[in-house]
Amino acid sequence: MEIKFNKPGKNADNIRYLSYAIIALLLSVIHVLMLDIIEVGGFTPDLLLILTVWICLSEGRFTGLIAGFLIGLLFDVISSDVIGTNALSKTVVAFIAGSFYKEGKTVRTIGSVRFLMVVFLSSIVHNIVYFFFYIKLSDLSYFSFFIEYGVAISLYTTVFAVFAMLI
Repeated sequence: MEIKFNKPGKNADNIRYLSYAIIALLLSVIHVLMLDIIEVGGFTPDLLLILTVWICLSEGRFTGLIAGFLIGLLFDVISSDVIGTNALSKTVVAFIAGSFYKEGKTVRTIGSVRFLMVVFLSSIVHNIVYFFFYIKLSDLSYFSFFIEYGVAISLYTTVFAVFAMLI
């Protein structure tokens, strides 16, 4: 009698998760070092948010929550941002985007306009959570700051999500 501890396809899952980690690391480095090239009006797209939504729509909410937290934490460390702000906002995004997961319909969801709508909604939620920690006692109100920066960044991120949708 032989006992097998590995499920069939376990190696494929590990390779897929490893590829997500490598992509997240590469996108983090690109975001920190080279994203100034495509900056428009001081706004840059959030490529890691697109990856987080992609993982949530491909793998489900639970895996997406773990990936969102780890991707946010990775970016906090690489960008020398306040530790936890991106981790928290990407985790909240993963929870929202995970609601749109449909088992067996990943290709249909990611390859449609629905993906863009999920990215836009997720980006709005991300910016609400993320900018909450950066608005202090300043002359700008939270609402005006969010409208000026949050919506513009969300639109720009959604434009870049078109490239991910086409892949």
